[in-house]
Amino acid sequence: LAFWPGMMGEFMKYFPITLIMVLSSSLFVALVINPVLTSLYMKVNEETVVAKKVYKRSLLYLIIAIVFLVGGISSHNKIVIAVGNIALALSIFTIVNLKVFIPGTKWFQEAALPWMEKGYENFLSLALRGKNVYIFFFGTIGLLVFSVFLLSVFPPKILFFPENLPEQVYVYVELPIGTDIEKTNNVTKNLENKVSDYLKQYEDNGKNFLVKSVIAQVGEGAGDPNLGDQGKTPNKSRITLDFVEFQDRRGVNTSDVMTDLRNILKGVPGVNIVVDKNKNGPPAGPPLNIEIAGDDYEEIMFAVENMKKYLKQKNIPGVEELKIDVEQGKPELKILVDRQKARRLNVSTGQIADIMRTALFGKEISTFKDGEDNHPINIRLSEKYRHKESDLLNQKITFRDQTTGKIKQVPISAIAKSKKGSTFSAVKRKDLNRVVSIYSNILEGYNADEVVQKTKKILQNYKVPNGITFSFTGEQEEQAKQMAFLSKALLIAVIVIFLILVGQFNSTTTPIIISLSVILSLVGVLLGLIIFRMEFIVLMTMLGIISLAGIVVNNAIVLIDYTELLIERKREELKLSDDQVLSKNLILQSIIEGGKTRLRPVLLTAITTILGLVPLAYGININFITLFTEFDSHFYIGGENVMFWGPLAKTVIFGLTFATFLTLIIVPVMFFIQYRIKLRFTKKEIIEI
Repeated sequence: LAFWPGMMGEFMKYFPITLIMVLSSSLFVALVINPVLTSLYMKVNEETVVAKKVYKRSLLYLIIAIVFLVGGISSHNKIVIAVGNIALALSIFTIVNLKVFIPGTKWFQEAALPWMEKGYENFLSLALRGKNVYIFFFGTIGLLVFSVFLLSVFPPKILFFPENLPEQVYVYVELPIGTDIEKTNNVTKNLENKVSDYLKQYEDNGKNFLVKSVIAQVGEGAGDPNLGDQGKTPNKSRITLDFVEFQDRRGVNTSDVMTDLRNILKGVPGVNIVVDKNKNGPPAGPPLNIEIAGDDYEEIMFAVENMKKYLKQKNIPGVEELKIDVEQGKPELKILVDRQKARRLNVSTGQIADIMRTALFGKEISTFKDGEDNHPINIRLSEKYRHKESDLLNQKITFRDQTTGKIKQVPISAIAKSKKGSTFSAVKRKDLNRVVSIYSNILEGYNADEVVQKTKKILQNYKVPNGITFSFTGEQEEQAKQMAFLSKALLIAVIVIFLILVGQFNSTTTPIIISLSVILSLVGVLLGLIIFRMEFIVLMTMLGIISLAGIVVNNAIVLIDYTELLIERKREELKLSDDQVLSKNLILQSIIEGGKTRLRPVLLTAITTILGLVPLAYGININFITLFTEFDSHFYIGGENVMFWGPLAKTVIFGLTFATFLTLIIVPVMFFIQYRIKLRFTKKEIIEI
């Protein structure tokens, strides 16, 4: 994943790089720091807690808390108040620890854990008895097949990137090309007033609690940046609404605000209005994007207009507004040069083009030096001449005739004439083919993948002229690319894990068992998607599956490694030679003992990981700094972050929950099956006790 290619890789590669750094650090802590701390502070037999000492310590913390709180409140010093609150929390926690956590820990260690170990031992013995091993093993494989079947019957909605609540809403306004910027400005002001009138319902004491600012931009940079439309466009404008933070919105759903604005602003004659929101992640193109390619631009535009009209008639649900990324009718003034006259007068077309460009856009002729600063000096026609066609054509071209050596002046009108016309706003190419795109946003509440699939079905039998082709690109093309890369990354990860395990265990059967447990852990992910009707987020769900592989492998290694250690100890205890092997019953005892001993670390690893991911999965937010300084935790559930990271966290939670069952039951079952197969074909002496 650290070698993720493309723009998406530039955005997402920090996730694997961060994990690599953190896991490397944790390895150092586990191998070096933890043994030191264990030797210094860990006690085999816990000392009896003296209640009187605990009460004295709690009272001391309470006195410190009162002193600091009184001093902090009187001086309005937040740091002093925070110290007082921390001391108060320590005082309370000391008593809670004495009365709740210490008895709870003893109960867990002396009653709950032995009961769990006994129950697990009985269940594992049942799973490893006779034909039960095959029932459990093939039953789990059957569950995987059944999960895939359920996924095809009840397919989840597929999204490329997590849907986010709008933090900004953009109103893109487009008038016919060639519209004067003043008219665009007037139309934008009217739309801005409509937006302001709508937002008055979210005012409290004259101040809007939902929106921080409303900014209108006309002309330059008013296009959609996701489409690379950032030039000088006098016929376009943009209105930007910037919302306050999620926790300050008083429960208002900004997606509903965006939908309301769409309904309020639509229907303005001669004005194309698109309401969109900020996107998470790098630009991936419009959700619905159809590229029409060919050689002749006129034919392409004809095919594009026909397809656009055809799709509009079908009225596909979820499509906001079908637009074309190349506009027709852009005003153009052509200067047609009479080349024979120009040749007779020794004037080149380059000279004509140069003088027209200088007149309209200017030309740098010198530099003005002011101290250490250099300022370019440009020359061009003044404003009153620039916009008159006759004045432009009456300019004289001054040059030295190469044949006579004399200075000549020739008016442009003597060798050229003007012709008004229209052209395309741009000529776009892709892989040497000329391309025009039809694109649209997808309305809130609709799934982009479903809308695209409906559009594909509608265009399945659509006839296009010879030499013209069309394809679906944009976000859907990027989604397919990233899905292919992530699937390949998962496969490479499993292969690399397998090779490392082969080196670690010096065998192939044990790595196969561990790799199978990774594949079977997908049951939890698939069932989680189906039962909770979650959306399949291509990026985040796949990242969750790849992350899950590492956790499942760790737990399986912990169990199998200790089981093999017990088998080796039994061999040493019985002083077996290389020509002797342990019997099935002895291996069974080692597997059960290994599982029972490793129950605690496997369970604790799973529980701590799952509980640690719950705040990320459901967006549990607490501000501990303000809790101790202002007595306000700013507690809320949800937010933009949970919509982004929630799918990844839930994928790991669902997968790890099932993978814990796999590690504790199915991994020992697979280990026992492979040993029974070995015994069946071995020619070595089997030692039984």
